[in-house]
Amino acid sequence: MNPLQHLTRRQFFGRSAGLSIGSAAMATMLAEQAQGAGSPYTGLHHAAKAKRVIYLYMAGGPSQVDLYDHKPKLTQYDGQPIPDSFIKGERFAFIKGVPKLMATPHTFGQYGQSGATLSNLLPNLQGVADKLTFIKSMHTTQFNHSPAQIYLSTGFQIPGRPSFGSWLTYGIGSDSKDLPAFVVLLSGSSQPDGGSACWGSGFLPTVHQGVAFRKQGDPILYVSNPQGMAAETQRRSLDLINGLNKAEAADIGDPEIATRIAAYEMAYKMQTSVPDLQDMSKEPAHIHEMYGTTPGRPSFANNCLLARRLIERGCRFVQLFHRDWDTHGAGLGDDIVNKLPAICREIDGPSAALIKDLEQRGLLEDTLIVWAGEFGRTPVNEARGGVKFLGRDHHPRAFTVWMAGGGVKPGQTIGATDEIGYNIVEDPVSVHDLHATAMHLLGIDHTKLTYRFQGRDFRLTDVEGSVVKKVLA
Repeated sequence: MNPLQHLTRRQFFGRSAGLSIGSAAMATMLAEQAQGAGSPYTGLHHAAKAKRVIYLYMAGGPSQVDLYDHKPKLTQYDGQPIPDSFIKGERFAFIKGVPKLMATPHTFGQYGQSGATLSNLLPNLQGVADKLTFIKSMHTTQFNHSPAQIYLSTGFQIPGRPSFGSWLTYGIGSDSKDLPAFVVLLSGSSQPDGGSACWGSGFLPTVHQGVAFRKQGDPILYVSNPQGMAAETQRRSLDLINGLNKAEAADIGDPEIATRIAAYEMAYKMQTSVPDLQDMSKEPAHIHEMYGTTPGRPSFANNCLLARRLIERGCRFVQLFHRDWDTHGAGLGDDIVNKLPAICREIDGPSAALIKDLEQRGLLEDTLIVWAGEFGRTPVNEARGGVKFLGRDHHPRAFTVWMAGGGVKPGQTIGATDEIGYNIVEDPVSVHDLHATAMHLLGIDHTKLTYRFQGRDFRLTDVEGSVVKKVLA
């Protein structure tokens, strides 16, 4: 087939400008992507406070009114129907009729010099309260899990847009030559509802998509050589395949071939780097005790420790998804009396340990930590089908996230909700605002990191987003 038939319109005009220039550009791109960079940017837009991100993604929607946003008025009015002024015209995911206000069954206190308000379900985070900045005025446009998770990840509710980690690695590349720039770690009972769309590269070159490590066995399929395959034999095979791919790239000019070459090279390097990364037996006993890890046993705790090991080795973006935060109260397995304390025990200690560990290693000051779910929970009891278990429906109007490290001003609370925690009354922060702020801390102007696709310039924050200046140190 004529090679020109393979070309996209953009590639055709790129080649028309001069084959020698196109060949040089391809060679440069191959070199960059083989190193895990592949970025068209030569520098940051401004001085960065953070160099990397660890994103603790609580998939399912943590209940802010049971964890962070204490509302004594809910206790006063517990069991009374919520006033119609709050829910008139409201569309809930599951609630039918007029729901009743519900107090938290858990207790709250103030901790640290900052006086941060936290639930008794988070005793370890209470101990690092002064390291955290709480945003209690987050809101989103989505109220069902899958679109809300994708929206928080990509800034758009429909699959197909690049995720935050993909945009970051596209913009500033990686500091690691033998590990992916963007790694995804999964824990909990299942994958997030949004699936791989939450860490996909969308229309960006696929070298920028997140690499999901498996929970058991080899973290990545085929990272171990099969029996009878010597390293020298594999290297010769890879050199032959790459030679054929480079010849095809020079002939056709398809950038995805460069991605393929980079992927083969990265996979080869990971056969050495990943087993060493995964070998947590080298960690001292006090570290395992602090995180609550059990080597070889999949858990959020293991993933927190693995996240620290990844960023030490130059990974740019590590995202931990922990499913199970859906607490509707439809049964004993998803209520806020039994299920919520159980899942808090899984994440509380490891989250606090990660902060302490990074700080003692001098890594917290330039590592941005984000703890967030896709939405919050209602201040009313869902009471689906008249069940007696206590639970809360999805609530996109107001929820809480926290940030730490990486240029974040610690020990403060930003934003506020009304007396029952239903609506925001101070400093609303959107998903686009959160992304813009994180990008700013990483030295990136969110309006300038763009990619032209289908005739327009796209960015993570679409056409919205403002930096939340109160977050900045």
